[in-house]
Amino acid sequence: MDTFLDFISFKDPNVIYVVLGVVFINAASALIGTFALLRKRALIGDAIAHSLLPGVCLGFLAAGEKNLIFLMFGAVITGWLSTFAVDIIVNRSKVKQDAAIGIVLSTFFAIGIVLLTYIQNHASGQQAGLETFLFGQAAAISRQDVIIFLVVLLVVLVAIIAFYRTFVLVTFNREYAITLGVKVKAYEFLITTLTVLSIAAGIQALGVILMSALVITPAAVGRLWSDQLPKIILLAVVFSIISGIGGAFVSYSSAQMPTGPWVVLLLSAIVGFSILFSPKKGIIARYKKSRENRLKILRENILKSIYVYHEKMMDKSLSLQMTVTDIMETRRFDTDDLTSGLRYLTHKGYLAKQGKSISLTDSGKKESKRIVRLHRLWEQYLLKKTTIDSDHVHSGAEAIEHIITPELEKELVKELGITGIPEEDY
Repeated sequence: MDTFLDFISFKDPNVIYVVLGVVFINAASALIGTFALLRKRALIGDAIAHSLLPGVCLGFLAAGEKNLIFLMFGAVITGWLSTFAVDIIVNRSKVKQDAAIGIVLSTFFAIGIVLLTYIQNHASGQQAGLETFLFGQAAAISRQDVIIFLVVLLVVLVAIIAFYRTFVLVTFNREYAITLGVKVKAYEFLITTLTVLSIAAGIQALGVILMSALVITPAAVGRLWSDQLPKIILLAVVFSIISGIGGAFVSYSSAQMPTGPWVVLLLSAIVGFSILFSPKKGIIARYKKSRENRLKILRENILKSIYVYHEKMMDKSLSLQMTVTDIMETRRFDTDDLTSGLRYLTHKGYLAKQGKSISLTDSGKKESKRIVRLHRLWEQYLLKKTTIDSDHVHSGAEAIEHIITPELEKELVKELGITGIPEEDY
């Protein structure tokens, strides 16, 4: 707790630079990374990150010292060239994008390692410290670096605000944007440039190997929690900042712990939590939804079977009492499923039990009629409006009847021209 209080009170001036630097870079990467992910170009961030190393080395050779401006400029140039190389390979050969990314990634990274080795084998190379750009060294972030990171964040933020509608159009409907006369390639170039700029700015904190995680992972987490783009962007930024501050704290509390890897580990933990617990797309939520659907289908099939039993007995009032055996003879159910389904329907007031006898309540009669009505409406639609063989109509209706909404039901009635017929006669 003392360590945490020292951390949030910023007693160490260097902590301020580290936290602000990580926050600015994480936010910028999450902002533009969302568009990269939704454009299905998430892996391009990996190619860009690895291709920055030769640019960093060339920037060092040009400046003769470890000047961040020169290093970033070199990184941006080679990062952008890597995306251009991927597009060239994909568009002018039969090589798929994932293979092209692998080729470009490994080639540029190999060139970077060669240049790094060359620099370190010279007299000034021993003092260069460029190897820290492989894995990052957030503790080395200075006031000048923070200013540069802030400028990058502002550039990305202003660009997204200014061109938000166009970015969305290009991201989700490129072909439609072309028909509207939008200069799609120019905006794609801008998105790519902003992506390269964000990754290049962050290599000092996380390094070229881990930096791609900041582009891909926060957006992926945001996508798990929402389907609305503004919320996805906001969640991506929030989760990215949380992981950044958390990584900085771990590094502060233990000098042996590097900031960059811990930022990525915390992001990965958030991903794992989201995969399990996100409200719509999480494993637990999807399991619950699937289980609810199975139970709904079971209960509706039971009510439909009871209706069919009364129909066979020519009891239009649906007032006859029956047994579990009668239901099983009408339609085969798993014994345990039928028992639990009958228990639920009785609890909800659709069925009434007297000893071993079962009968429909008023609400049960209404619900069973509704289910059979939907089934037969869909059967009629398939018979009259499609070329499906009559032998397959029943099985098709069995699947669809459980998901027909009241709106779709009205459309079916309208399409079939059904008017003035009692519901039970459908």
